[in-house]
Amino acid sequence: MILINLLPHREEKRKRRKAAFFVGLGMSFAVGVLIAGFIYLLLQQLTAAQAERNDYLKAEITKLDAQIKDIATLRAEIDALRARQRAVENLQSDRNTPVHLLNELTKFTPEGVYLAGVKQSGKSVMITGVAASNERVSELLRNLSRAEWIEVPDLVEIKAAAVNPRDPRRLFDFALRVGIKSPTPEAGADGASAPAKKS
Repeated sequence: MILINLLPHREEKRKRRKAAFFVGLGMSFAVGVLIAGFIYLLLQQLTAAQAERNDYLKAEITKLDAQIKDIATLRAEIDALRARQRAVENLQSDRNTPVHLLNELTKFTPEGVYLAGVKQSGKSVMITGVAASNERVSELLRNLSRAEWIEVPDLVEIKAAAVNPRDPRRLFDFALRVGIKSPTPEAGADGASAPAKKS
């Protein structure tokens, strides 16, 4: 016996294909929504982690800024302390200089020369006085050029002094400038060593 299917099988196939298409479309949409949700959650988590890192970095930067300010303050304090130390060292090295200068002047001043004034300005000293003759002033200059603590003696002026009617001697007023040699650190420490030699 031969069986013949009289049902509309083509329409059934079309309906099945249509239903399968819509099911596939729905599943694709669901999978797309799930992927989009997963990506959104992942991005949210990454954003939160980055925000947390940013907050941590901001807090650390604030700490570093405070430390930098402390370091700048410490550097200023160190510079101030070094300046004070240099000032104390300079005072320590220069405290015996006037004694050495006066000692040299008394040692190298020849007879017939009278010192009237000694004025120091930094490392330069102006000496004024009265001499019995020009030769005495020249001798003083020669002597000072051999001095240990005095350098570059230079005659500024020499002139005849005002004549005193009671004193028939002829005198000369003079002014000369000398430099003071800088002592070595050892000389500044003990005040007894020789000054540094100029190169």
